[in-house]
Amino acid sequence: MAQRASDAPVISATGLHRSFGDIKAVRGIDIEVAAGECFGFLGPNGAGKSTTIKMLCTLLRPTAGSAQVAGHDVVTERDEVRRHIGLVFQETTLDDYLTARQNLLFHADIYGLARSAATPRIAALLEMVGLADRRDHQVLTFSGGMKRRLEIARGLLHSPRVLFLDEPTIGLDPESRAGLWRYVDALREQEHITVFLTTHYMDEAERCDRIAIVNKGVIGALDSPAALKASVGHDRVTVHSEDDTALAGQVRERYGVEVIDEAESFVVLTPDGERFVPKLFEFGVPVLSVKVSRPSLDDVFLKFAGSRMAEADEGPAASKRLRVMAMMGGQRR
Repeated sequence: MAQRASDAPVISATGLHRSFGDIKAVRGIDIEVAAGECFGFLGPNGAGKSTTIKMLCTLLRPTAGSAQVAGHDVVTERDEVRRHIGLVFQETTLDDYLTARQNLLFHADIYGLARSAATPRIAALLEMVGLADRRDHQVLTFSGGMKRRLEIARGLLHSPRVLFLDEPTIGLDPESRAGLWRYVDALREQEHITVFLTTHYMDEAERCDRIAIVNKGVIGALDSPAALKASVGHDRVTVHSEDDTALAGQVRERYGVEVIDEAESFVVLTPDGERFVPKLFEFGVPVLSVKVSRPSLDDVFLKFAGSRMAEADEGPAASKRLRVMAMMGGQRR
């Protein structure tokens, strides 16, 4: 992963709020993202993460607070912000009846790129994402993974400083997901961009330099994946014996650890699960199985958000309207 730079943050938000009538979707977001960082933004359904991204991308105006992307204010310098960001949405926004190259040329026209500059840039990006040999094929013949790679190429066409990936691997099979991330990692190295990611896959969140967990419109935790997992504190030792009730009681009494009774097993919470396992054999109760689990990002999510990952915040109709606005460079004021 890229090292975080020491210069001014490429994304910053202070006291960011957004309300929809009486509904407060975002209640005060404060973040700073360094240049070159891969930053994960996680949250359950309705947490406010999609609303936050839309404010950072100038698709929604903040009700209160401020935010800057690439040194430009998201309200007063919307056009400048848009020149410095690339977007890959949850659902494809490609034209299936155009070829890969034609889709990129259309995007270049929207951004005002001269053909003399756009043509070599398109060729380089198609090569970079492994689609050079399909440049003149209609997108309707592409697999889901190929379409995602083309959308990333499109998002990078105007050389943005920040690439926003909003659930980029939704609907992809495991092989396509892995392939997409290989391309993203390569692109980060070659393009030196900052990646701002939302995802519901914990293995993808593990790739981030830092993660913010947002719930009910506020950030509950923000740190590296390793530090967040360490904050959960305890390993889980799951034990199944010939007499779980008796053994659980003895373990609890002698060692003063937290023991959780479960169906046909019990769980011991301890800072070092592997060191604790031998102690289970001191009581004379035959142990049938033992499993040690380290804290995971899902455990972190349960601690700070109170639920497991859910589906995306907004429905497809609202998302589609905002995507069209982004492509056309417009927004209702």
